[in-house]
Amino acid sequence: MKVWRHFKTITYHKYLVMQGCFKVGLYKQGLLHDLSKYSPSEFIVGAKYYQGNRSPNNAEREDIGYSSAWLHHKGRNKHHYEYWIDYSMKEIPGGMAPAPMPDKYIVEMLMDRIAACKVYHGKTYTDKDPLIYYESGKEQAPLLLHEKTRKKLEFLLRMLAQKGEDYTFSYIKRRILYKIS
Repeated sequence: MKVWRHFKTITYHKYLVMQGCFKVGLYKQGLLHDLSKYSPSEFIVGAKYYQGNRSPNNAEREDIGYSSAWLHHKGRNKHHYEYWIDYSMKEIPGGMAPAPMPDKYIVEMLMDRIAACKVYHGKTYTDKDPLIYYESGKEQAPLLLHEKTRKKLEFLLRMLAQKGEDYTFSYIKRRILYKIS
């Protein structure tokens, strides 16, 4: 039963991201979003730790101290800022530094956050939820998120919270992806 519920959850999430991506013209990304979640490395773990109200990756972390599914996922999906962390040529503690994300992946990351909140919040979802979720984990992100990426993501999350999906998606299409005044 958990297998079927996990399949339905990730498929619904993928569908919501696809809808958002299509609205802004990111058709290829909408179609290809999160396909790795159906691979055995991610799907089996996701089904095992499925709870329905949060990511199974967090349950796996609590159980074994890390998430094997997440480590697999973030290395294959460019809409996660963790994908864009590289070794630094400068003197930086830990030797790692974030690279700036291309706009199309920042937009897909926004769609991913919106979809995750819609899946887990259901009928109580509001356009403020992705910003609230982002801010709840913001302490970890400053060292991992490139400044340009952070500023653009936060700008879009605030716009979504204040002006809603229709306005934000229109802005993304006109001013970010296709640079039409």
